Amino acid sequence: MDAKKSLGQHWLNDTAALRRIKELLEIKPGDTVLEIGAGKGALTRYLAESSASVVAVEYDGELAKRLANDVPKPLEVVNADFLEFDLESLPEGYKIVGNIPYYITGKIVKKCLCARNKPSLVVLLVQKEVAERIAAPVGKLSILGVLSQFYAEIALGPVATADKFSPAPKVDSQVVVLKPRPEVQIDKDFEKIVRAGFSAKRKKLKTALAGGLGIDKTAAEKLLQKSQIDPNNRAQNLSVADWRRLTQTVNFVI
Repeated sequence: MDAKKSLGQHWLNDTAALRRIKELLEIKPGDTVLEIGAGKGALTRYLAESSASVVAVEYDGELAKRLANDVPKPLEVVNADFLEFDLESLPEGYKIVGNIPYYITGKIVKKCLCARNKPSLVVLLVQKEVAERIAAPVGKLSILGVLSQFYAEIALGPVATADKFSPAPKVDSQVVVLKPRPEVQIDKDFEKIVRAGFSAKRKKLKTALAGGLGIDKTAAEKLLQKSQIDPNNRAQNLSVADWRRLTQTVNFVI
């Protein structure tokens, strides 16, 4: 069965990479693992051989039907869009894994990290550039990096070069491991401030923040100074701790 370009399908064929992804899940007896976009079942087969209960969510109806017939049990196949899948239906402490389409990576990461019933571990194979953005250090941060690091501990895994996929994508991929912080709940104020700060990332923070929050530049400068942040700095240079302080200040002042 040929891959569908419209769904961003690229099958990972490298045995060593598939085994390493499974290892990074640290599966224990009784675990439940949800696989995003199980595809032809290359990774699914390894998961089904483990001690975990496996839930394979596959958007493509033809592939979902094939998985249900071809992959050894125990396996639950759900023909659905992961972005619409109810994570509340899974047992506490479940894990998520997947080789995910590049074009919806940000939405998938946010769903995983901001769920009410948070997974205990998320292992995703994504575009290498995106993995680097998620795990970026201060100085190279983006909205995706700040929010990911706010909601989870991040580690980078192995790289899977383009030739390990069928059909081969135009770029290499990399595994990113996210361990959600159970104590950090959805914080819309934090996200609002971060997005405001990055609204004009090439400009000084006082200018970007003013435009993003709809306040004058003098007020934005005072908020930053009160938060012990240089108003002339730029958004990518702020740490998660800086954004936390700024959010607290804004909530207190405005």
